[in-house]
Amino acid sequence: MLFVEDDYIFPHPDCVNRYGILAVGGVLDKKSLFTAYLYGIFPWYNYEHEPIIWWNPVPRFVIFPENVKVAKSMKVYFNQNRFRVTFDQCFESVIRSCEMAPRKGQEGTWINEDIIYSYTELFYAGFASSVEVWDGDSLVGGLYGVKIGKIFFGESMFSLVPNASKFGFIKLASRLAEEGFFVIDCQQPNDYLKSLGGEFITGDLWKNMLFRNRKYILQNDIWLPQNR
Repeated sequence: MLFVEDDYIFPHPDCVNRYGILAVGGVLDKKSLFTAYLYGIFPWYNYEHEPIIWWNPVPRFVIFPENVKVAKSMKVYFNQNRFRVTFDQCFESVIRSCEMAPRKGQEGTWINEDIIYSYTELFYAGFASSVEVWDGDSLVGGLYGVKIGKIFFGESMFSLVPNASKFGFIKLASRLAEEGFFVIDCQQPNDYLKSLGGEFITGDLWKNMLFRNRKYILQNDIWLPQNR
C-alpha cells in the first residue's frame, strides 16, 4: 500500500494489494475523482476523519448493460408502470438519501460531507449522474455514479419502498445499452448485484476496457492526465 504524495497523481493501478487497496491519502475533489476513475480507482472511507482509501479491486465485479437480468417479479412492475424514472434531476437529493439508507451489517456509511460535496461538483462538471425513482411526487428510490466515456461506475443506491432502486437500475441499464456503454462497474460483489447479472471479469479485460474508453473522453478536458 502506498501513500498519495501528489494530490492528483496515483500509484500505478497494478500496485494494488491483495485486499484491493491501491493507496491512502490525498485530497477528495472533482479533479482527483476524475483522475482516479479514469484508471478504475475509487475512494472509500472507513471512518469520516481517517485518510481516504483508494481502491482498485481485481478481478472486477461488473454488469454488462445488455445482459442485465429482469426477474419475473420485476416484469410485473414494468407492465404496470409502477414507478416513474428520471435522470439527473435531483443528484444531491439522491446522494443524501443514499447516505441515510440503512445497510445490513454496517454501522455507518462511507458517504460523508466530503463525498457529497465532491461528487456533486463532479455532477455539475458533467461526469456524474443520478437516477431518480418516483411514486407520484415522492422520491422513493434511486442511485448515483460516475459516468465517464462509455463506462458507468456505480456508487450507491437506496429504496424507501420495495424494488424501487432495482426498478431504477434496470431502467438505467437499458438506457446505457442504447447509448453503447461497455459496462457498469459495480466495484464490490454482493447478492443483490449478482441477481441483476453481476459477474467477475479479469484484470486484463478490465484494463482493456479502461484503455478503449479513453477515446470517448474529450481530449481537451482540463483534468485529463497525460498518458502514463
